[in-house]
Amino acid sequence: MKPRPIVRAIFVAACACACAGASVAATTAAAQVVTPADSVSPPAHLLGRFSDDYGSRYEISRTEWKQGSGARYHILRWNIAERYLIAQNDSANPGDGGLWTRIDWVELSGMPPYQWAYCYSAYNSPSAAVADTVSLANRAEPRTGCNGFPFSRMQPASLP
Repeated sequence: MKPRPIVRAIFVAACACACAGASVAATTAAAQVVTPADSVSPPAHLLGRFSDDYGSRYEISRTEWKQGSGARYHILRWNIAERYLIAQNDSANPGDGGLWTRIDWVELSGMPPYQWAYCYSAYNSPSAAVADTVSLANRAEPRTGCNGFPFSRMQPASLP
């Protein structure tokens, strides 16, 4: 059953209020590890062209995550210490345009040719702040740690 708009609005407002106190306490610590996308150097192994174990292709830069030819995410900030980024879905994306996404990643060892993997922990959050509070990724279990599904494993892609 789809929630009624007024119920959803009340829920979002309640979540925002509940998170406000926690965000004030975390502001100092967060400022040390969360940096704007245009002023940080993310781990080099996360940047470039990739393909995942499902055959999808990606181009990832410091400020943009492109998946295939139809989905773009504009990276707002990287949280290097916690291994995730927050991005706004492009308004032209096939779904959830203009909403917010959290992408968590984990480094992989012993799984060549895959070097790292990612999880869309949130993909339709109403704000960056809400996406930032989602923490469902379990990096210790990459085969099931993305809300019961596997992280998508990434390998460098050759140029087309």
